[in-house]
Amino acid sequence: MPRFHCPAPLHTGLALSLPAGAARHVQVLRLQPGDAITLFNGEGGEFDATVTRMGRSDVDVEVGVHHPVEREAARSVHLLAGITANDRMDWLVEKATELGVASITPLVAERSVLKLKGERADKKLAHWQGVAVAAAEQCGRNRVPAIHPAVSLKEWLVQPTADADRWVLSLAQGTQALGAVNTSTRPVVVLSGPEGGLSPAEEAAALAAGFQPVTLGSRVLRAETAPLALLSALTVL
Repeated sequence: MPRFHCPAPLHTGLALSLPAGAARHVQVLRLQPGDAITLFNGEGGEFDATVTRMGRSDVDVEVGVHHPVEREAARSVHLLAGITANDRMDWLVEKATELGVASITPLVAERSVLKLKGERADKKLAHWQGVAVAAAEQCGRNRVPAIHPAVSLKEWLVQPTADADRWVLSLAQGTQALGAVNTSTRPVVVLSGPEGGLSPAEEAAALAAGFQPVTLGSRVLRAETAPLALLSALTVL
């Protein structure tokens, strides 16, 4: 059954018009009045719904029964990810959402090829949030990971954060393997660099702030592959 994110208060019996993006998707799928769909608003669970009217650019639905189903990972993972070039960041956001990431902060690292500021940063943030919404619709998640505004590591380290384990993906000799540090179910913040990795100064700042270095093995993974490999190990049951 087609699933659509509808960021609005939902309850059984409610009649409403779908948001523009969801309405376009319904029209592309050529759904008709009477067809069944699923709606979720990110607040938990999902709703049956029925298409009641197809307009030229708008779609009306009636909300049905709520199902308190959740498909979230057992461990909450926040990804602090170095911004990668071109469409690799889109791919990272999409796959991280599918793998159960709780939230993502794009990191403007010293070696990031793509530098964001001002209006361009706002547009990229909205785009990545849309990628996360589409991935949540596809994979069955009823909660969409938040994509936070892009920051430098220095800026992130001075922000108040929830109590959590902190890991930084590192290639430094003597770094412990994931299995050796993954000993709890506490929330975890994972710091991963862009192409070329974190600079020595950035990694030193992370270690000074309580990040524990973690390795995924002897192979050098791409910037968009490494955090996904870790997410797979942590969240896929």
